[in-house]
Amino acid sequence: MTENRLSVDGKLLNVILVEDDDGDAKAVRRAFSKAKIANPIHRFVDGVEAFAFLRGETGTPPETYVILLDINMPRMNGIEFLEQLRVDPQLSPAVVFVLTTSNDDRDRTAAYAKHVAGYILKTRAGADFLELIQTLDHFWKIVEMPNMSRSGQETR
Repeated sequence: MTENRLSVDGKLLNVILVEDDDGDAKAVRRAFSKAKIANPIHRFVDGVEAFAFLRGETGTPPETYVILLDINMPRMNGIEFLEQLRVDPQLSPAVVFVLTTSNDDRDRTAAYAKHVAGYILKTRAGADFLELIQTLDHFWKIVEMPNMSRSGQETR
């Protein structure tokens, strides 16, 4: 089987993994490898680090990306991250999937109120996260996204 690279409008899709747990981060990387998906994965241990990257404070941020977001993290948790993301005009169109151990309905409700594409419990994703990664692969193959510039404005 050849490696697959997810793309949007011909642009390589970058994966922004916001996850403080080293074991879970390794499991996500392994799942991408097992699914033969070779997209770049940028891992950050909390929302503060992720924002620095996405806002270009640590280099040039990618044009196209999907965010895999944990809820329970130090400094800035996932809900706080979503609140800031959705008020930032350049970042608000981002597609976010929550990947968490939190089965708290308040977290789930807060996440969906901030327009996440999905809320996935790590226990349901499985130990190796392979099903989750295959779901993401399928998502990007069938969903039509607006053509967005870095300014958050539709370009078509």
